[in-house]
Amino acid sequence: MVDDKNISEKFDDLKAETNNNSEKIQEEKQQVDIKNKEEEKPKKTFFKNVKKPKDKEKEDLILKVAELNDKYIRLSAEFDNYRKRSLKEKMEIIKAGGENILLGILPVIDDFERAIIYMNQTEDINAVKEGINLIYSKFKEFISQKGIKEIESKNQEFNTDLHEAITKIPAPEEALKGKIVDVIQKGYFLNDKVIRFSKVVIGE
Repeated sequence: MVDDKNISEKFDDLKAETNNNSEKIQEEKQQVDIKNKEEEKPKKTFFKNVKKPKDKEKEDLILKVAELNDKYIRLSAEFDNYRKRSLKEKMEIIKAGGENILLGILPVIDDFERAIIYMNQTEDINAVKEGINLIYSKFKEFISQKGIKEIESKNQEFNTDLHEAITKIPAPEEALKGKIVDVIQKGYFLNDKVIRFSKVVIGE
């Protein structure tokens, strides 16, 4: 027969042990919760320390943005006015430059008109030739003063930067092979810039 007293004592011991284990588990759980809370504190503290902009700061920022926007609009308008003014001045300079050239050409036209009148009134062909040569020299001097210079081409080496080949013909001399033997139309520089290529004939 099993002793009922022993069974009761064992049951009580088991119950007491179970209670002790439950208390330990509860204590450990509490310690873990406390530790987790302590780890979360810095995060909460960090976000608490972040300053939210006050109404005054917002107003200052809005005013600053408005001020910068106003400066930008004014600067854009000033630049647009400057661009228009510069374009107008450039057009006036070009117009004035063209006017000066035309004023320089007018005396040449006057000379031609006088030469035409003289040719109709005289039979002295030599005097007419001399007059035309003087007008030609005068006009060449004028364009030279404006920076226009003739491109030297005849008997020169062919250069695609200066010349435009129209055709090729047999060279009259061995030394002229590959060189320019005739000029169909003269070319010109304007201040060292080619404004018209020389149209030439190449010897081969």
